[in-house]
Amino acid sequence: QKKSKKSSETLTFKRPEGMHREVYALLYSDKKDAPPLLPSDTTQGYRTVKAKLGSKKVRPWKWMPFTNPARKDGAMFYHWRRAAEEGKDYPFARFNKTVQVPVYSEQEYQMYLHDDAWTKAETDHLFDLARRFDLRFVVIHDRYDHQQFKKRSVEDLKERYYHICAKLANIRAAPGTDLKIPVFDAGHERRRKEQLERLYNRTPEQVAEEEYLIQELRKIETRKKEREKRTQDLQKLITAADTTTEQRRAERKAPKKKLPQKKETEKPAVPETAGIKFPDFKSAGVTLRSQRMKLPSSVGQKKIKALEQMLMELGVDLNPMPTEEIVQMFNELRSDLVLLYELKQAFANCEYELQMLRHRYEALAKAGSIGPLSAEGAHPDGQAGLGIEEGKGDAKDQIIDVVGAPLTPNSVRRKVAGA
Repeated sequence: QKKSKKSSETLTFKRPEGMHREVYALLYSDKKDAPPLLPSDTTQGYRTVKAKLGSKKVRPWKWMPFTNPARKDGAMFYHWRRAAEEGKDYPFARFNKTVQVPVYSEQEYQMYLHDDAWTKAETDHLFDLARRFDLRFVVIHDRYDHQQFKKRSVEDLKERYYHICAKLANIRAAPGTDLKIPVFDAGHERRRKEQLERLYNRTPEQVAEEEYLIQELRKIETRKKEREKRTQDLQKLITAADTTTEQRRAERKAPKKKLPQKKETEKPAVPETAGIKFPDFKSAGVTLRSQRMKLPSSVGQKKIKALEQMLMELGVDLNPMPTEEIVQMFNELRSDLVLLYELKQAFANCEYELQMLRHRYEALAKAGSIGPLSAEGAHPDGQAGLGIEEGKGDAKDQIIDVVGAPLTPNSVRRKVAGA
């Protein structure tokens, strides 16, 4: 009794904490047969299932010989096959696809295909190998008789073969038909393989240098795009300023009756970025003039604060009496001030970039990559002052993209705003 109790205690164990009851029930914990590796259906065993045999006769099979049409040596083979299929062709012979290599006569060769660098025997040998190995030119080059004939490369063999194919296609084609003539450029193929071999034979130092140059090229392209974008924005601001001044002069010279017509005709010439674009209240209903003085949501908080500061410096009231003329003049003044603020910012950015380039040039001049800058802003040899040439050797590591400039863009903007 003690032994049976011990054995039962050792076999059963408590369910661990956190384990679900269904998962615990799947565990094997008795001395019966091991659980099956594959699921089995116990409802229908092999004893109850009856074989479903029909009354038809089994088709007879026969051990019979066959030949493969793809082979030309007449070899005989044997395999099991249905008796009804005796005498039929080998079914897998239809998968044997061969390349149609053109055949030329002696007269055609002498009239159109003659070449001083190739003899007729060598050309016949090339076309015989092309038929045997289905235009696999690497195998053809390997089996080529280099002892009897001149040593040729794979590109030479391809060029001769496709040249003859193109000639025969032109000769045998009917007039007026559109031909798809195969063309092989041997020089391009040689250059491609030579470049591929150079690429494969690169050293790790050359690979690292190429990756470094690619990264530098990407940086240069991003800087170029940013510079072009800034140039376009600056050009828009300058055009907007010129257009605004011309529009003001035209409005002053024109009589009051023609003012609305002038505005409608000249309004599309002003870009959308010119100053502030105030909304037009042309909808039905009552509107206040003070609503026309509200700044649109497109103007940022930074511009609004700068605009308020400039108005305070000019001594203009931030909330004037909203008469018709005052509203129009006040909006025009704020639009001009915002345009002036954007022009000052663009000027500060250009001055900052110029200062950075000047410091970079000085760093390169100290490193010995380029010559010193003369007083006129040009090299002693007559080149432009900022024409930078990268140094060779160790000078590449000494090139610094941006050397610490004494003025930041914010400080430059403050100076310009103060001026």
